[in-house]
Amino acid sequence: MAQQEGDFEKGEEFGSLDTYDAPVTKTLADRRSMIDKQHLHFSVVRQCELLGLHRSGLYYKPCAESQENLAILRFIDEQYLRTPFFEVRRLRAWLVRAGYKINRKRVRRLMEVWGWQTIYRQPRTTNPQPGVYKYPYLLKDLVDNRVNQVWAMVITYVPMRRGYMYLCAIIDLQSRFVVNWSVSNTMTAEWCRLVAEDAIERYGAPEIFNTDQGSQFTSAEFTSLLVAHKIQISMDGKGRAIDNIFVERLWRSVKYEHVYLYIYDDAVQLYEGLSGYFDF
Repeated sequence: MAQQEGDFEKGEEFGSLDTYDAPVTKTLADRRSMIDKQHLHFSVVRQCELLGLHRSGLYYKPCAESQENLAILRFIDEQYLRTPFFEVRRLRAWLVRAGYKINRKRVRRLMEVWGWQTIYRQPRTTNPQPGVYKYPYLLKDLVDNRVNQVWAMVITYVPMRRGYMYLCAIIDLQSRFVVNWSVSNTMTAEWCRLVAEDAIERYGAPEIFNTDQGSQFTSAEFTSLLVAHKIQISMDGKGRAIDNIFVERLWRSVKYEHVYLYIYDDAVQLYEGLSGYFDF
């Protein structure tokens, strides 16, 4: 958005809200990155108006999770591997017995942070998000008998001593080989695309690529990569973690054999430790 001083005549407007299309075509993060606080012609207030932004959002810094919440997230992470059928009420009761004073609203929020998907039968009452296509599940009764036939990709929560990170991995379902993996402090479609893109460049394209219905995997940014390589896209049923059971089993191995044994202080240590584990 920064312009040279000679690009504008004195008093000339930079367009109007009716013709300026950045708010429609750009994401919130992209529009915030366009703000130039040292701009010669437009104040921050005017730039926010043109970009359709709230000025307060430029200065907001999200608060870190409290130590108690981090401890609860760690407990939730371990408990999910034992009782993935727990829902909010049963999980809250379990936490209360463990000594935490916690209500359902807080439990639900922490479950959302972790990405808990309770396994149970449910009626088809969920309407898909308009404009987002959910691909069918292709692995039922499929005979997987060769390498690079089916890859599966899932994201999980990884606790650290003073925070947490997200870990995603791609596994070949026939060989159980971890094709690629990565850690990040945010779950974005761009991150998932880069991990998948790197795996395809190193090992070639699989016939089928299976994921859950997370927004990262249903986004056009991610699915366009698979379509471009003529890969069949498969997605788990909503709330059905067992559809991707092989990757869920990988998470159990990673966490019980490494993550829970070595609580890391920062992301660099976590990456180095996981790198050694996956090599092992």
